[in-house]
Amino acid sequence: MKKISILFAVAVMAIMTSCNQSAPNASLKTDIDTLSYAIGMSQTQGLKDYLVMRMGVDTAYIDEFLKGFYESAKSGEDPKKTAYYAGLQIGQQVSQGMVKNINQMIFGEDSTQTINEKNLYAGFMAAVAGKFDIMTLDSANTYAQTKMDVVRNAAREKQYGENKKKGEEFLAEIAKKDGIKELGNGVLYEVLTEGTGEVAADTCRVKVHYEGTLIDGTVFDSNMDKDPTVFGASQVIPGFKAALTTMPVGSKWKVYIPQDQAYGSQDMGNIKPFSALIFTIDLISIEK
Repeated sequence: MKKISILFAVAVMAIMTSCNQSAPNASLKTDIDTLSYAIGMSQTQGLKDYLVMRMGVDTAYIDEFLKGFYESAKSGEDPKKTAYYAGLQIGQQVSQGMVKNINQMIFGEDSTQTINEKNLYAGFMAAVAGKFDIMTLDSANTYAQTKMDVVRNAAREKQYGENKKKGEEFLAEIAKKDGIKELGNGVLYEVLTEGTGEVAADTCRVKVHYEGTLIDGTVFDSNMDKDPTVFGASQVIPGFKAALTTMPVGSKWKVYIPQDQAYGSQDMGNIKPFSALIFTIDLISIEK
């Protein structure tokens, strides 16, 4: 989160004259006095929007904001007060920003689930105070990195588990069709055009026309009506890579990819977790 500039701080002092009894009264006796006041007023543009949108301040309580601001601003170089007001600022950033971001990272759009905020604050404060009786900073980092994936996957399985079931049922039906072949790891394909050229290694760069759809037919990506795209054969999801490194140049395949060979539990926006995917792939050439 960006910090409010010093000029923003000066601006608020001008506002406070009419809003808070403890605010300083403007005294415009010299050019510097008047310039200072003018600078303060000119820098208020966007401040209220910043407070509302970035700091979660309800403008119905603007007097409370001004009171807090002035108490902080006039504390000067008092180290005790400086530390206290820094704590207020960081606390707001954690509660309004970090907590929301972590919940989004773990639980996605499921607003019914949340981390334990009290424990998050306890861990934060313990580390800052140097109290490592429950866990060390290194062990906390390791645990957070490993356990977050487990919790996130479980949360997404709960929310999007139906996608996995539908994908499995869809692929089971596709496997029964005539002309369907298997590449391994559940990836299926049918040959639309049989090519006779070279087969790319996973270290090759390939030129491709492609179209990706969900199992309901929704197109999420396509360059069929554009110039072909060149990329590394290993720079794509596993199911796509399996096709690229098996089909001869000149081939056009329709490839059916199970979720664990696509994006798995990742939320890719228009591709939700555990989604099976379908790609039509036209391998034009191998780029030397």
